[in-house]
Amino acid sequence: MEVKVLNIQGQETGKTIELKDSVFNIQPNDHAIYLDVKQYLANQRQGTHKAKERGEIAGSRRKLYRQKGTGNARRGDIKSPVLRGGGRVFGPRPRSYRLKLNKKVKQLARRSALTYKALANQIIVVEDFSFDQPKTKQVLELKANLNIPEKKSLIILKTEDKNVYLSARNLKDTNVIAVSKVNTYNILNHKYLVISESSVKYLNETLG
Repeated sequence: MEVKVLNIQGQETGKTIELKDSVFNIQPNDHAIYLDVKQYLANQRQGTHKAKERGEIAGSRRKLYRQKGTGNARRGDIKSPVLRGGGRVFGPRPRSYRLKLNKKVKQLARRSALTYKALANQIIVVEDFSFDQPKTKQVLELKANLNIPEKKSLIILKTEDKNVYLSARNLKDTNVIAVSKVNTYNILNHKYLVISESSVKYLNETLG
């Protein structure tokens, strides 16, 4: 699949670049996408949740009243889970939510996500660019020139560019990422992918 390469003014440069069919035009595997997104979201969890059980609550262990003869239900100490301020039964404990996923499954998921974007014409290839200084206005102009002013978009660069990143940081609908860190969740979580020319070559080589 051949696509035109634009400049940051949104004009055609006369160049085209190949989106390899082995990366951008495969039979999408929805289950692989599900597994990869599930792993990504699970790995974001800190797992630091903790609730105190009755053995960890501060308080007296004295039995509140005798076992029999009062007409009331049997009751132990004041840390009982049925009392206000008591311990929680089977409360959450700190644990890791990390999941393992085979490398080939992750690559298949990434290719499937890129295929969906390519079929929907939501991939825009631009010449490699950089900004002299961080200015949010430059990113707004870039999106306006590419006709995606109000759509959630992901700018994918060959390497991390601090000026481009800082320029887009204040925009809630625009993110910047290095191509080596692109994952299935990021691809599907944005309406448009603005990919630099060098990044397309990187994807063709690493996923093709």
